[in-house]
Amino acid sequence: MIVVTGATGFIGSALVWELNQKGLTDILCVDTVPPGARPGILEKRQYSRFMDHKEFLDHLKQNPSQKFDWVIHMGACSSTTEMNIDFLYQNNTLYTQILFEHCRDTQTPFVYASSGACYGDGAQGFDDQTDPHLLKPLNPYGDSKVNFDRWILAQNKFPPFWMGLRFFNVYGPNEYFKKDMSSVVFKAYRQIKVNGRLKLFKSHHPDYKDGEQLRDFVYIKDITSWILEIMEGKGFSGIYNMGFGKARTWLSLAEEVFKNLNCEMQIDWVDVPEDIRPRYQYFTEAKMERFLSQDFHKPRWSLEDAIADYIQYLDKDDPFL
Repeated sequence: MIVVTGATGFIGSALVWELNQKGLTDILCVDTVPPGARPGILEKRQYSRFMDHKEFLDHLKQNPSQKFDWVIHMGACSSTTEMNIDFLYQNNTLYTQILFEHCRDTQTPFVYASSGACYGDGAQGFDDQTDPHLLKPLNPYGDSKVNFDRWILAQNKFPPFWMGLRFFNVYGPNEYFKKDMSSVVFKAYRQIKVNGRLKLFKSHHPDYKDGEQLRDFVYIKDITSWILEIMEGKGFSGIYNMGFGKARTWLSLAEEVFKNLNCEMQIDWVDVPEDIRPRYQYFTEAKMERFLSQDFHKPRWSLEDAIADYIQYLDKDDPFL
């Protein structure tokens, strides 16, 4: 049995889709939100059972020797604006520690979601070989992720295989319940459909013009296919970046959405809210060479191709994978 936590979230539900494409259906889906509370998210998916995450943790306590084929831990609070440090510790850091320890004790392969937010403003670069103690995230969410990365590297015993994945700006189908944390592609689609215009943040940095802030955008289908390759035996244990490997501007992204909707580009520039301005990233770019050198496929979905594919889903009555 494969455990997928965060199964009614964005990456978790997309991973269940990817597994189903390969005929894998013996899946235990775990999350804080039941499928019924997010209509559509798992309706087309095949899996063995759903458990609330607290029920799952209780199950592990009662069955400490239960071994799984894999534990793929995508369940966490993903809000970069969450300020409750104790909540983030419980849901991001401690939760992941408990699952790691169970996988270590039962010799179950373990994959968990870290984050590109660990790198903060990028002063130390975006190299996944950088000592996590040198990294300074810009928000408590990033702290909760890098704190686990520090913790895992300090351990003496490990599962037979483990991998931490530092996701950069992931976008694509199934992200619809992320609200403010959903991608600009999704937000742009809805705004342009309603009023033909898009709101983008101005730049408050002298080195960047409005819209020329840079992000590493990576499509969900590259992410899930990489995780499947990991499960098929590729890669070595460690912490790795998961991005496209090439930063693109917000304007490039906006241009592709407008083009695919056959609309003239119309942008309204708005100020970055003052409360998040000190934590706003102007550049992210995953260094991907170490991961790709282990025989993983190169990113298949360019920004142009991915947005065209994504909008085909958004145009459907049923936009889910």
